[in-house]
Amino acid sequence: MNNSNRNSPGEDEGIRLAKRVAALAGVSRREAELLIENGAVRVDGVPQMLPQSRVLPHQQVEIEAGAKPEPVLPVTLLLYKPAGMVTDTAHRLLVAANHHEPERAGLRFLPAHAKAQHCMTPLETGASGLVAYTQEFRIERKLLEDAGILEHEVMVDVAGPVSPEVLARLERSPARVSIGRQSDEQTGLRFALKGARPGQIANICDGVGLRILAMRRIRIGRVPLAGLQPGQWRYLAPHERF
Repeated sequence: MNNSNRNSPGEDEGIRLAKRVAALAGVSRREAELLIENGAVRVDGVPQMLPQSRVLPHQQVEIEAGAKPEPVLPVTLLLYKPAGMVTDTAHRLLVAANHHEPERAGLRFLPAHAKAQHCMTPLETGASGLVAYTQEFRIERKLLEDAGILEHEVMVDVAGPVSPEVLARLERSPARVSIGRQSDEQTGLRFALKGARPGQIANICDGVGLRILAMRRIRIGRVPLAGLQPGQWRYLAPHERF
């Protein structure tokens, strides 16, 4: 049987992008992978960040001028977890489309930034607010070592008014509690609690007969929610410290 007119699987499927970039840039295969993972490679004008993707001979491969084959540095991401989402699944929101718009213009999101992220500050499913994910060892160690002394600020809406007697009982809890707003229907409380654990504020409120309507964490240590909307995330800035 004559197969001379049939294309081989390699011709049909193209070659690995990393191999094409290595040949084009005159670098090693690993250096080519780093260029791709850093977002410095475009195929037919579209950024490609997966070294294992395949390209056909006719496709145009371009490498950003001045790009260096350097490892992608680890990052810490701050997410506004929506209420009702389990923390274990909230990492699915760490995608380019949910990057905080004002920051997106100046910082390029790389898929590697969302990989192997460790959630260091879980929240109850019913609560919303700030959650920290990190790839950085120093940040992970800091949050683990200081877990018992790191202050969390949480806004808590409870049903009905809060009497001075109930407020006095709340003030005897491990948290610093103050009233931000109050009406006949509900009261907005501010909790500042060191070493906060999921469920702890709910237990405090249950102990004084308060029914929680909503909870939103707005600060972890010295790091604020800072203008994020539910489902959005941003990078921990170099100057920020928990």
